[in-house]
Amino acid sequence: MPCAGWAQAPRTSAVVEGDYVIRDFRFASGETLPTLSLHYRTLGQPRRDAAGVVRNAVLIMHGTTGTGTQFLSPVFANVLFGAGQPLDTSRFYVILPDAIGHGQSSRPSQGLHARFPHYDYDDMVDAHHRLLTEKLGVAHLRLVMGTSMGGMHSWVFAERYPDFMDAVVPLASVPTAIAGRNRMIRTMAMDDIRTDPAWMDGEYSAPPAGLRGALQMLYIMTSAPLVQQHDAPTRDSADAVIRRFLDARMRNTDANDFLYAFNASRNYNPEPRLSRIRAPLLAINSADDQVNPPELGIMERLITRVPTGRFVLIPIGPTTRGHGTHTLAEVWKEPFAGFLRSLDP
Repeated sequence: MPCAGWAQAPRTSAVVEGDYVIRDFRFASGETLPTLSLHYRTLGQPRRDAAGVVRNAVLIMHGTTGTGTQFLSPVFANVLFGAGQPLDTSRFYVILPDAIGHGQSSRPSQGLHARFPHYDYDDMVDAHHRLLTEKLGVAHLRLVMGTSMGGMHSWVFAERYPDFMDAVVPLASVPTAIAGRNRMIRTMAMDDIRTDPAWMDGEYSAPPAGLRGALQMLYIMTSAPLVQQHDAPTRDSADAVIRRFLDARMRNTDANDFLYAFNASRNYNPEPRLSRIRAPLLAINSADDQVNPPELGIMERLITRVPTGRFVLIPIGPTTRGHGTHTLAEVWKEPFAGFLRSLDP
């Protein structure tokens, strides 16, 4: 999930934007789309070895309902992309795509509504792979990483294309099927939309009220008690904070796009294939993440199945922000930078 509070682009290399159209894209469901458009942003320049293979490309994938622009926030970009930083864009070619159904890529709200193909995480990862290889000329990644849904996509990418990258860093995710409280909240959010008569099977003319209920589920899912108590210590401030959040998201969220984005996680389950991952992997979670609560012990159990996997759990502290810690790069910069330094040159 995205973190709130994006600001201006970083003071690093210029951001280049583009679109790639894939003809007759076939989804895992068997559905096809005559033209699938993928929007992307890049920073830096590709560097090729003697064989012409790009060796400095970094793919960063965003969370559910987010876009690649979230990584241009100063709390991420100014910490990682600047001169001398771990992903210094004078050295690395950073690629920030909008996933299927998100941002400026093809999505239900562009006209097909509930007739849009029912994409899943495998489709989204395969589309990213085609963007890299067919449009950007990138046949190998120095690093694939992502936050929340993008973290889950990192696990999928490492399994589907195990020789495609030198390293993998999934943030705010776990490599197993979505179940328990996580799935329950997703189901309630989707039901809030689907069971609202105003949704009209996706053909609404105004945002259905059920979308507000779904956004309430999103807030509960991604928030953290310590942060909310700090930001809203009184009754009136608490009321104001949540209403301001919901009002803002109602203005810029499409119900069909939201529904599809949440439903895309339905088939996610990299657990049986973790041994296929060949690249060194560093998984980073925070202890106040209620989407991936550490008390479940999932990461500790499954990281042992990744041949070169490591796991870092960031303890709760004044700088963590629950699930949204994934985009506050300063919080996890130290282990991330150390991991990059440990890789083969």
